[in-house]
Amino acid sequence: QVQLVESGGGVVQAGGSLRLSCAASGRTFSSYPMGWFRQAPGKERDLISTISQSGSMTYYADSVKGRFTISRDNAKNTVYLQMNSLKPEDTAVYYCAGSNARYYSPSRSTDYTYWGQGTQVTVSS
Repeated sequence: QVQLVESGGGVVQAGGSLRLSCAASGRTFSSYPMGWFRQAPGKERDLISTISQSGSMTYYADSVKGRFTISRDNAKNTVYLQMNSLKPEDTAVYYCAGSNARYYSPSRSTDYTYWGQGTQVTVSS
């Protein structure tokens, strides 16, 4: 059974930084792409970043490009999201997600069928 456990959320002032972590278990972590989604109040859950199995390929939504960095450590079964220059509009629940596909498709959100519990990120102005 695949389990994803996020950590690292919290409250930060605009312009600040946070790093989210997601520890995975239950399958061979290095065989699958991983991603991060977020859901703001009253809005749909949006894909913001993905990373290929080896970490050599990444994708970012326009809203976070240049500010967020996704990475993974396959030895630790962990994926990270480094968030810099945070803005109030980044306030959301952030979800780690595991792809169910063996191939990497940068922005195919429907590949992601495994979910963490979510971690709240609040950016104050």
